Amino acid sequence: MRVLVTGGAGFIGATTAAALLAAGHEVLVVDDLSRGHRDAVPDGAELIVADVADRDTMQAVVGGAGLDACVHFAALAEAGESMVAPQAYFRVNTGGSATLLEALIDHGVQRFVLSSTAAVYGEPDRVPIDETAPTDPTNAYGESKLLTERMLAWHHRLHGLRVAALRYFNAAGATAGRPERHDPESHLIPLVLEVAAGCRDSIAVFGSDYPTPDGTAVRDYVHVADLADAHVRAVEQIDDHGALTLNLGSGTGFSVREVVAAARRVTGHPIPVHEAPRRAGDPSSLVASSQRARAALGWRPEHTDLDEIVADAWRHRHAADAPAAGERP
Repeated sequence: MRVLVTGGAGFIGATTAAALLAAGHEVLVVDDLSRGHRDAVPDGAELIVADVADRDTMQAVVGGAGLDACVHFAALAEAGESMVAPQAYFRVNTGGSATLLEALIDHGVQRFVLSSTAAVYGEPDRVPIDETAPTDPTNAYGESKLLTERMLAWHHRLHGLRVAALRYFNAAGATAGRPERHDPESHLIPLVLEVAAGCRDSIAVFGSDYPTPDGTAVRDYVHVADLADAHVRAVEQIDDHGALTLNLGSGTGFSVREVVAAARRVTGHPIPVHEAPRRAGDPSSLVASSQRARAALGWRPEHTDLDEIVADAWRHRHAADAPAAGERP
C-alpha cells in the first residue's frame, strides 16, 4: 500500500515509517518539522514539509498522492504543556485531525490509523486498564485525543472509514538513528539519561506521595519498535475489522524510582534525584491490558524488560549527546 504518515519525522512516526518500508509499503511523510527531525525520516520515504492543519495544502497533498491508508501521528503530545496551553492542543490535535480527515474522505482514502494515548482514561478506577474502562481525561492532551477518536467513530459510521485508534502507554527505548529527542525534553527515560551523560545535575521526581508501592507514579513503558509493529499490523489488517480501539502496552508498570534504578544499572552512573511537587493532570498509575490488541492483530510486545528498554535508549542517544569515550554504551 501507499501510506501517508503524518508526523513521520517524530520519534514514533519515523520508527513506524521505517517499519512500513521494511514491510514492503510505500511511505509518504508529511511533517512541519516543528518538533520532528528531517534526519529521522527513513531513506526510501518521500518527505513533504507541511502542516496537516493547513486545509488547502492537505487537499492538494492527499488529492495527488494516490494513497491507500493514513497513519496519523502529527500532534502536540505533552500532558503538562496541555494544561498551560490547552487552546493549542485542541487547535493542533483535534482541529488538525478534522482537517486531515476531511481531505482523506474527499479523496476516497478509506483506512486510517490514529496515534492515540492512554491519557484518554485519566485516573483509572482499576489497573490494568482495558478498553472498556471509562474515558475521563485529566489533562487537555488526553481530551484532544479523545475528541479525535469520537470524530473517527462518526466517520466510520457515516462514511465507512475503516479506523484503528491505538491507545499506547509510555513510548520508550529507541532504534538505530531514531532516538527520543524532544525540545524541551519531558519524558522520564531520556531525562534520566541526560543526568547519566552529564547534561543535567539531577532528575526531578514529581510527586512521592502517590498511592503506589514506593509513592512515585507508575507507568507502562512500551518499546517504540513494538509500537511501530502494531501500527504496521493495523494498516495491514484494518479491512478485516472496520473499527478498532486498542491499548498498546507491555502490561507491566514501573515506578519513577524503578526507572532511575534501571538507568543506574545500565549506565553505571549514580543519577542523583530531587523531589518536586506533583504535576497537574498526572494520574498515579497507568498500566495496560493489551489482550484485545493481541487477539485482533496478533501483536505481542517483544521488548518488555525495563533494563533492555533503557539500554536501547542509552545506546541510540543522538550523536550530539552520545556518551563520551570511556562511558558505558
